[in-house]
Amino acid sequence: MAIELNRPALEYARSLVRDGRVVRDERDDWSEAAPSADDENRFIDQHGWTEFSHWHLGIDKSENRETKKAYSFPFGDLRSVRRSGVISGESRAGQYDHDEIRDELRKLLELIDADSD
Repeated sequence: MAIELNRPALEYARSLVRDGRVVRDERDDWSEAAPSADDENRFIDQHGWTEFSHWHLGIDKSENRETKKAYSFPFGDLRSVRRSGVISGESRAGQYDHDEIRDELRKLLELIDADSD
């Protein structure tokens, strides 16, 4: 398992924040805000795997890109960036030594918080 930063997803997340598509919730809200497996399946059916990949900052290129197993570190609810998802992902990335992903999630959080001032 070699999880890497998914750069297209990072650019997408930044553009969503710039466009104001952000829910400024708290960390503990992520358990309720995270998309369910059914939500993800509906999204994939409607939008395809490439669009699904854009909602995850981690990608394991050794996995089939048309499986959910290839994607990690979601940052939104498939509609908006969720502050809670960014915080949760940053913490998890740090726990598992995904430093580049952790650092980019921290920068994304700073962008979210700066935009709310």
